[in-house]
Amino acid sequence: MKISALTCFLCTTLVVSPATVLSHEANHAVIPAGVIGEIETTHVKMRFDNVVIRGAQVFNGCDETLADVDVLVSGQLIREIGTDIQTPEGAFEIDAEGYTLIPGLIDAHWHGVFAEATIAQLALTGEGYWNLLAAKAQNNALSRGFTTVRDTAGPMFDIARATDEGLIDGPRVFPSGPALSITAGHQDFRVTRDVPQASGNLHSFETNNMFYITDGVPDVLKRTRENLMQGATQIKIMAGGGVTSAYDPIHTIQFTDEEFRAAVEATEAWGTYVTTHAINDEAVVHSVENGARSVEHGHMASRETLQKMKDAGVWLSMQPFLDDEDAPALNDFQRAKYKFVTDGTDFVYRTAKELGLKIAFGTDTLFSADLAKKQGAVLAKLTRWFTPYETLKMATCDNAELLKMSGPLTPYPLGPLGVIEEGAYADMILVNGNPLETIDLISDPKANFGMIMKDGVIYKFDME
Repeated sequence: MKISALTCFLCTTLVVSPATVLSHEANHAVIPAGVIGEIETTHVKMRFDNVVIRGAQVFNGCDETLADVDVLVSGQLIREIGTDIQTPEGAFEIDAEGYTLIPGLIDAHWHGVFAEATIAQLALTGEGYWNLLAAKAQNNALSRGFTTVRDTAGPMFDIARATDEGLIDGPRVFPSGPALSITAGHQDFRVTRDVPQASGNLHSFETNNMFYITDGVPDVLKRTRENLMQGATQIKIMAGGGVTSAYDPIHTIQFTDEEFRAAVEATEAWGTYVTTHAINDEAVVHSVENGARSVEHGHMASRETLQKMKDAGVWLSMQPFLDDEDAPALNDFQRAKYKFVTDGTDFVYRTAKELGLKIAFGTDTLFSADLAKKQGAVLAKLTRWFTPYETLKMATCDNAELLKMSGPLTPYPLGPLGVIEEGAYADMILVNGNPLETIDLISDPKANFGMIMKDGVIYKFDME
């Protein structure tokens, strides 16, 4: 089937021949073939037995050189890459001359529940409403070309399952579940009238999986294991002060060594890892020395600390926070803490690159639909410190390496993510132009993305 036939699909509800049944696992539903509905900004949702993409320059996610090859997708996976691929009978064929085919983007620090919701919406509702807010945020993230997210705190287990089962449209989710926080720590969003809390009584935010307050080794072990029970692919610990939290100054270290190591031991027993919120230098050191394998933020880390991370093989999952037009709306107390963060961004990125750290990309968008819309623009902002190639590699091939640390707990075991290679998941974007030359193409997906594919399903098709 040639590209010229697409008009029929955009204007009608005709169904093409059924697709061969392929699933992630036995409990993952399969989306049927053809046009089956509309989603925000993409206008189309199609699945075919086979899709052939011809004429594009291909960025495989890892190598800087673009390849002149065709790509054949069968079901969920990339089946063949090469020249003069034979078109299977009935395949959907795309002429992508002038486009660059890149892997789907990965956001390694995302909060599906918190990204677009306001604080008032979260405070005045419950998990059912949060799921609706998150489903919308996830749908919008997919429309920006983000086909996978590592959710680093929040009640996302049901969203992850609903996505895999085809109930909602959004990126693949590697969920941490509710973050672990000490009393008065970074994820303690109770109000002061909620304390003292009677022993054994949980706050409604805890029973709704917004966060877990954990004090003492036995409680840390229990909450860690409960997260793993619900499907966490990694465990998130709040190890130091934060910007948006009310009680903890930015300089604080949170969790004792014994508490921290208990979480790491319980997590590693399941074959995965602990990632940690740590902004100030002391909290980063505390995290590295107690077994964290990824540090979220790290904006106040010293050169010596970054070298410790390098030596220990710990990932730096940092965000390009600057005191600019993309800064979040903050009160005076939060703004003062945010200044500490932004003051260190330039030094840490430059030093981490010089030392050769493993660096991941994530946005950490919070409480603003307007900021969430800039997800791709935040990625493009990395070119202050990295080349366009290094930037795209970070959001695809490199982030996928970080996701592999979930080991046997990965929800997606059939093939690699973040790359265009035979046997990989068919998560791909056709960009009108060459983002390795003009990275700002990523900033406006509505104008510049001709196709967005996830899991072999086409969620956007708007080719010239």
